[in-house]
Amino acid sequence: MERFVEQLAGLVAALSSRLGTQFDVSPAALQAFFALFATVICGLIIRAASAAAIAATASRPHHYVVPPPKMPEKDSRVAETSIKMSGSSAIQCYAPATGQFLGLVNPTTADGIDRAVASAAEAQKVWATTTFEQRKAVLRSLMKYVMDNAEQICRIAGLDSGKTMVDAQLGEILVTVEKIQWTLKHGEKALQPSRRPTNLLMSYKRNTVHYEPLGVVAALVSWNYPFHNLMGPIISALFTGNAILVKVSEQTAWSSSYFLNIARGALAAHGHDPQLVQTVVCWPQTAGHLTSHPGISHITFIGSQTVAHHVAASAAKSLTPVLAELGGKDPFIVLESAGGRKDGDLPRIVDVILRGTFQAAGQNCIGIERVISSGAVYDRLVQLLEPRVKAIRLGPDADMGAMISDASFARLEELIAEAVSQGARLLAGGKRYTHPDYPQGHYFLPTLLVDVTPSMRIAQNECFAPVLTMLRAKSSSAEDMLAIANAPDFGLGASVHGSERDPALQPIVRGLKAGMVAINDFAAYYAVQLPFGGVAGSGYGRFAGEEGLRGLCNTKAVCQDRFGWLGVKTAIPPPVQYPVASQDRSWRFTQGVVEVGYGSSATKVAGVTKILKNM
Repeated sequence: MERFVEQLAGLVAALSSRLGTQFDVSPAALQAFFALFATVICGLIIRAASAAAIAATASRPHHYVVPPPKMPEKDSRVAETSIKMSGSSAIQCYAPATGQFLGLVNPTTADGIDRAVASAAEAQKVWATTTFEQRKAVLRSLMKYVMDNAEQICRIAGLDSGKTMVDAQLGEILVTVEKIQWTLKHGEKALQPSRRPTNLLMSYKRNTVHYEPLGVVAALVSWNYPFHNLMGPIISALFTGNAILVKVSEQTAWSSSYFLNIARGALAAHGHDPQLVQTVVCWPQTAGHLTSHPGISHITFIGSQTVAHHVAASAAKSLTPVLAELGGKDPFIVLESAGGRKDGDLPRIVDVILRGTFQAAGQNCIGIERVISSGAVYDRLVQLLEPRVKAIRLGPDADMGAMISDASFARLEELIAEAVSQGARLLAGGKRYTHPDYPQGHYFLPTLLVDVTPSMRIAQNECFAPVLTMLRAKSSSAEDMLAIANAPDFGLGASVHGSERDPALQPIVRGLKAGMVAINDFAAYYAVQLPFGGVAGSGYGRFAGEEGLRGLCNTKAVCQDRFGWLGVKTAIPPPVQYPVASQDRSWRFTQGVVEVGYGSSATKVAGVTKILKNM
C-alpha cells in the first residue's frame, strides 16, 4: 500500500511538472489542485459508502420477540361449545377441534372503537410521510418473524380455527409471506405516479396520476384463516401509507391479540408507532358503530351476502366506500379432453379436487363447491374420488380438521337429504361426526354427493363445508358446461381442466361468470397476487395485486404546465372573456377551437380560419 502511494505521488508530481511547463503554471499549484481534487473525491466516496451502509442496515430485517398466548390445559374443556355465555357479555374462546377452553375476551364497546380510530388516525399522520424504503423495512422484519415462527403461528391458528398444521402452513403462512414478498418486489411500482396522455389542445400540459393514503381504513374479516385474514389487509394498508383497524371474528378472538402484536412488533422494531394497527372484536350489535364511523375512509368486508347488506347500508351513512368479498359456489370444470389413455390427467386432477374441497374442512371462499364433467370422464372421476373421500381421517392431527362450529350442521344435513330425495346419490359422509377422542369437536364427515342437478338447492347455495358435489353436463361443449357453471348467483373463482388444444377451453374461460379463473389448476391466481374478487352475488371490488393496493389510495389526477417557466399557460381568449361582447362571434371562435382540436386535416385548417376571423 505504501509503495502504491509513493508511485501515485510520483505520478502526480511528474504530471504537475509537465502540465506546468506546457501551460506556464506553477507545479506546486497544480499539485495542490490535484491534492484538493483527490480529497473531494475521497470524501464523496466515503460519504456514499457510509450512506449505503446506513441504508443497508436500515433495510435489514430487525429481530423482535412477541410473547405467545397462554396455551390451554390439555384436559380443560368448556361446559358448552358456544362463544356466548349465559349471564356474561364476554366471548368464550375454545378450540373447535377439541373443545379445549382457550380463554375469555371482553368485546370492544362503541367507545373502544372511537379510541382505536383516534389512535390510528394520530399515528397515520406521521406514517403517511414515510418513504417506500421505510415501509419495506417493516415488511422485511415482519416476513422474517413469520418465517422464523411459522410453527408457533400455525399451532395457534389451528387451535383457534380447528384446522390441521398442514392446512395452516398452506393457508396461513404460505399465502401471507407471498403477499409480503410480492409487495416488497412490486408494490412501489404499483404506487408510483403514472404519466397519462394529453391531446392537441392541451399539448402544453403534463398529466400524472398519484396514489395517496386515505387515512384510517378498516377490514372486517372472517374466521376461516385467522392469521392470514388479519395480516393481509394490514400489509396492504401499511404499504399504502394508511393506518388500519381490523374487526376480527368473535369465533377467533383468542388468537387475534397475538397476531396483532406480530404486526405491531415489526413497526416498533423500526421506531414507528405501533398504534397504526388496531383490532377490535365485538358483537354484531356494536359492529354498526364501526362500519358507519366517519373516521374510517374505506372498508374491506369478507363475509356472507346477508351481513354484507347490513355493512353496505351502515357504511352508506358516512358515504364510506366498501369492498365486498362474499364467497362463492366455485365450479371446477373437467372437460372430456382431460381423460384419455390410462386416465390421462385425471389422477392429478383428483388430487387437486380433494385438496381444493377438503382443506380447512372445506371452509374456503374459493374452495371447490361443484365438480362439473360429462361422459366417461364424469364416471371415471366418481370411481376415483369415492374411495379417496371415504379414506379421509378426521382429527386435529389427521387429514382434515374440524369446522369452526356446529351452527351449519343442520342446514348441511337438510340440503344433502333433500338432494338425495331428488335423485342425487350420496356415496360418502353426509352428516355430522362425533369424534371418539374429541366428542366436543365440530366434525362433519367428508361428503361425496354425485348426480346433483342445477335445480337442487345444494347446487345453488354455498356449503362452506367438506361437501363435494358432482354435476353431469350433457356434453363437454362450452355451451353445456357454462349452462351449469353459471347457474348460481355467485361469481368468485372457477377452474377449467382439459387439453390446451380443446376448442371448448378458451370459450369457457371467456364465458365464465367469475372474477378469477385458473386453467388446469386450482386457485393459482391467489398464489401470484392477481386481483382478488368476484361478480354478482360474490361481491364487488378487488384486493391483492396492483388493483388492491391502489384501491386503498386516493387516486389523485394532477394536470400541470410543461413550460410554465416560459410563460406558456392557459389564458382565456378575448372572445370568451366575461362580459362576452358578442355571442355570435364567440360561438364561431369556440367552434374553430373544437375543429382544430378534433377535426380532420381540412377541418383543422377551417378551424384556424374561424379562430383568426373572430379573435
